[in-house]
Amino acid sequence: QVQLVESGGGLVQAGGSLRLSCAASGRTFSDYAMGWFRQGPGKEREFVAAINWNGRITEYTDSVKGRFTISRDNAKNTVYLQMNSLKPEDTADYSCAADGRAYGTRRSPHDYDYWGQGTQVTVSS
Repeated sequence: QVQLVESGGGLVQAGGSLRLSCAASGRTFSDYAMGWFRQGPGKEREFVAAINWNGRITEYTDSVKGRFTISRDNAKNTVYLQMNSLKPEDTADYSCAADGRAYGTRRSPHDYDYWGQGTQVTVSS
């Protein structure tokens, strides 16, 4: 089992920044690729970003490219999502997830084995 706990969400004005963190425990963190997903009000869960086990491969959904950066620190068992130039449409509950196929990145939530509880991000206009 892998336990994932997100933090760093909150209320921010449009144009502002937030950094989300996801702390993992339970198994060897570097055995997993990691992803961030979000679910806005009335919307389906959406892929945001993913990173492979050593951080050398990253992938983003088009709407966040150039604004969000995913990174990981395997020594700290933590994955991060730096979010800059936030927009009201970024408002959502953000969750991290772990994928046991560590060498690549995947966009489908069905490919992920473990999920955190989520952290709310609200961007005001």
